[in-house]
Parts: sequence; C-alpha cells; structure tokens
Amino acid sequence: MFDKSTWIRLPRNVVVGHGVLDQTLQAVEELHLAGRPLVVSSPTPHAVAGERVVTQFAEAGYDPAEIVIEEASFDAVQRVISHAEDVDAGFMLGVGGGKAIDITKMAADDIGIGFVSVPTAASHDGIVSGRGSVPEGDTRHSVAAEPPLAVVADTEVLAEAPWRLTTAGCADIISNYTAVQDWELAHRLKNVPYSEYAGALSQMTAEMLVESADSIKRNLEESSWIVVKALVSSGVAMSIADSSRPASGAEHLFSHQLDRIAPDPALHGHQVGVGAIMTEYLHSGPNGRWRDVRDALAAIGAPTTAAALGIDETTVIEALTTAHEIRDRYTILGDGMSEEAAVEAATVTGVV
Repeated sequence: MFDKSTWIRLPRNVVVGHGVLDQTLQAVEELHLAGRPLVVSSPTPHAVAGERVVTQFAEAGYDPAEIVIEEASFDAVQRVISHAEDVDAGFMLGVGGGKAIDITKMAADDIGIGFVSVPTAASHDGIVSGRGSVPEGDTRHSVAAEPPLAVVADTEVLAEAPWRLTTAGCADIISNYTAVQDWELAHRLKNVPYSEYAGALSQMTAEMLVESADSIKRNLEESSWIVVKALVSSGVAMSIADSSRPASGAEHLFSHQLDRIAPDPALHGHQVGVGAIMTEYLHSGPNGRWRDVRDALAAIGAPTTAAALGIDETTVIEALTTAHEIRDRYTILGDGMSEEAAVEAATVTGVV
C-alpha cells in the first residue's frame, strides 16, 4: 500500500526588487497576521532598514515593538524569546543579515509564531530556509526552524551592503554544486532519501550563478537581483527537501571545522566556496569542473585560496582531514581523508 507523504513549508510572499522595503507592511497584511509585530535587528541593519520598518507599522497603528541584538548566540535567541513574550508579540520581522534573521527564525519557532524575513545583505541562503545557524564557543550549531512566511528583499538596500557579504552569498550558492553531488552519493551508498526536484533546483541555482559570475559587479543593483533570486531558490530547495542537504555537503563540513580550529575564521560563504573547489576536485578529478567553480568565485572577487581566507595552509589541511567528524552526514569525505590526499587536493587546486 502506498503511504508516502510530504509536507512542504514555503514562504507565501516573496517580494524582491528596487524600493520594496516600503512594501513590507503590505506584504505582511496579505498574510493576515494578527497581534503586535516585533522587529528584530542588529545595530547597522536597524539603522539601514529596521527603523523604516518600525515606522511603517507604527503609522498603520500596529504599535510595533523592537529589539536590537549585538551578537549571534543562543543567549541572544533567549533574549528575543523573552522580549517577545513580554510585549505579547503576534509575529516577528527579522531585519538584517544572517545574524538577525537566524535569531528571529529560531525565536519565532520556539514560541510558535510566524516571522517575516527582511534581509539587508545577500550573504547566505538562510534568508529563506528553514534552518538557523548560531555559534557557540568554537563551533556552530545548525538547527531546524520554520521558514519565513514572507521575504521582502530590497535590491537597493542589498546593493549598498558591504561587497564581501554579497560575494559570500554568491560563494554559498556556487557551493551547491558539490552539496548536491554529496547528497546523490549518500543516496546511492547509504540510501539517504533524495529529492530529484530539490536536487535539480539547487543544481540549477548554482549553475545560474556560475554562468552569471562575470556580470555580478560591485555597486550594481542588478547583481543584487541575481544573487537574491539564487538565494531564494536555494532556500526553497531546502524547504522542499525538508533538509539542508541540497545546499550543504562536504564543503560545509570543511567550513564548520574551520570555525572550530582557525584562529580567525573567514565569512561562512567564503569558506564553503574554497571548500567547494577542493571537494569538486574530489568528485570529478583533476580534469573535472573544479576550475569552473574556482573561476566563478574569482570572477566575483570571492576567495579561492587559503591565503585569501586569511587561514594558514596547515589549518586548511587539518580541517579537510577532520571535517567528516563534524556530523553524521555522508559525503565525498567518507570516513576521512589521509593527510597526503588532502595535501594533493589542496595543492592541485591551488588552494594552498
């Protein structure tokens, strides 16, 4: 008897374009959310966009509450939860980059209320996904959470964000190349559930970024349009799969291990981009498309070497040989690489 089922949670409204920050109230009202809004942001995003969002709701008679968080941590999540309960919030709006949106997502999930994602930087696909990532000590935890009910991404605001954040978002998407291959490999060897649709969407998103790399330029609003559409697609792929698998494989394990052992880790997207160069080499060999990954990253100005990440060669090799220990997720790294194999992959690809 056929009894397979799935439950896909996706944003109901995705509003992307020039000046759409001023349509945040309209996007929320179409969701018929009730109660008091709580706007969560960090200091710079609050000044850039959060105050404008608060003003929109105040002028419409919503009596919005607000909270500005300084750092990404589980303590910050708890502070937002407590504040939401104190002000009797009916829903939340996360305004900012990965920090504010992930904290809002996790707090809203804990309380059981909806949230709206208002990104001010196109730095990673968490603006749409049902995953939250928060550092704790020398590691980073990724936890399941409800995806946003709506996304309002103003390309004018995104284009004004620091360029390195945009290149990190691009690199995060390009790394989907290897994430999908790892997922397919785990399906074949370990019978891990695989979604053809989610895999194809994630792969297409990575290909779109690689093919558009030459046209993604600093201070060009159209570049923000390309990148944020890719980030939305990647987040949707994860929602369809009900897993981070479409966008997280060995390259992400490598990045998470760098977060643990590097004295001064780089941006997440930049680390997974460099990781994708090496893991693509492992998947397809010396004549494979690792050069396409590297060249696309170079074209947008993202790091392609350990030196560009600001991380020494020894740390990169250590991360590559121990990344499989991060979590129980089968990837091309299997049960671990030898140091010799790691040095070869990093050297042939020019990472070290």
